[in-house]
Amino acid sequence: MSNTLPYNRNDMYSIFEYSKKLLGHSLREVVGSEAIGSSKLQGKGKGGLEQMLEQLFFQYPINSDPGPDFKEAGLELKGTGLKRLVSGELQIKERLVCDMIDYNLVVNETFEDSLFYIKCRIMLIIFYLYEKDVSKWDLKFIFSVLWKLPEKDLLIIRHDFEVIVDKIRRGEAHLLSEGDTEYLGACRKGQKGDSPRRQPFSDIPAPKRAFALKPAYMRTILEYIKQQDKAAVSNITTKETALGAVTVDELRGNSFENIIIERFKPYYGLSYLEICQRLNVTPSLSKNRIAIVSNIIATEGNDELKTCNINDSEEFQKSGIRMKTVTSFSNGRVKEDTSFENIDYYEIVSNDNWYESRLYELFTSRFLFVVFQQPKNEFQRDLCLDHLQLKQVFFWTMPTKDIDIAEQYWEDIKMHVDNNEIDAKYFWNKAKHSKFHVRPKGRNAADLAPNPHGGMAKKYCYWFNSEYVTEIINQQKEMQ
Repeated sequence: MSNTLPYNRNDMYSIFEYSKKLLGHSLREVVGSEAIGSSKLQGKGKGGLEQMLEQLFFQYPINSDPGPDFKEAGLELKGTGLKRLVSGELQIKERLVCDMIDYNLVVNETFEDSLFYIKCRIMLIIFYLYEKDVSKWDLKFIFSVLWKLPEKDLLIIRHDFEVIVDKIRRGEAHLLSEGDTEYLGACRKGQKGDSPRRQPFSDIPAPKRAFALKPAYMRTILEYIKQQDKAAVSNITTKETALGAVTVDELRGNSFENIIIERFKPYYGLSYLEICQRLNVTPSLSKNRIAIVSNIIATEGNDELKTCNINDSEEFQKSGIRMKTVTSFSNGRVKEDTSFENIDYYEIVSNDNWYESRLYELFTSRFLFVVFQQPKNEFQRDLCLDHLQLKQVFFWTMPTKDIDIAEQYWEDIKMHVDNNEIDAKYFWNKAKHSKFHVRPKGRNAADLAPNPHGGMAKKYCYWFNSEYVTEIINQQKEMQ
């Protein structure tokens, strides 16, 4: 190994410039088979590629220092995969794992003292194209990104960190969920059957977890790359232009979720008509009328977002939060099932890992429920405008016991899609399963989706049963 590095290890921009030599090539092509053959590294595990890059390409000796990989420059090196869809579009493969959570140490750290903050405030993220059964030595690198966590993101991530650590301090490390937080998740690590870890304030062992930037957050980085239309980009000197639901000043004084909830409170107990009058909005009988006024309330202070959807805001996009508007009867029973996105059959067949599946990401995201209530226990259209009242607004995370049921739900869907059994008679239905079911959601009979087995298939969608949503809302009432 040369004593003289081909870049300045004290300068993150020099390291970034040098990383561009990787783009369009594999590690084998860049460093040569001889260097690979003489290396003791085998590239095993998800962290193996980063070690290979650090030692063989950047010629930087691997050490046990817990700080950033390029400590002189304060820069952390991360390698992460992209998948290419049948359409040719690139898609984030997984969350970006940042640092293992040591339950015994993290409870004594502040955010600014944490290893996550010290290591990952500025990262060099090198994206490669994932190909099944291809050696890590031969994977092609396609993007290099010098990414500094923006101030606004850090404020949200700081709160995420505190939520995770507070849960560990309460002796609830075994109850951690990626749905607890916005951008920074406590993701599962290891395989099923791995020995759990001890936690400091409970005798209940907890699964191994790591701090990770969620897939939704990583998608916004990928979108940033596409907007720049370059293979190597940096956000350090770029001003963010995304539509935000909240401001930096607001986040300095309150959490993101509290800010959103506070915007709804002045409208509690008001009817749909009264809310429209306050918002200066023309009432409507359209099916999405509740969603329209809820969106206006949630985006208070941002006139541009009012014409869009809160789900399209910077914060909702980066976190994967979804707002769901629900109508209930006076007895608390929810009127309708709640739909999500259509099943991507190609994603199903190409993924054998529940924790990396789209459904796992979807169901472990945070949800913002906005509940309006009708005055009677039956649907009466003429009462909708005058008497439909805003009753509840809350953020919710699916509990672990229901995530376990969702895994069975996904496994059943995967089994049938793998076997080309894409039909309602094979999937979970509402009559037999209390929480989730599958049913069509195409616009009409001609609205079909590509079938990985060839041809086209009817579009089916993930659904929450109305009984399950009723349970969620009633449990929330009991907690208030």
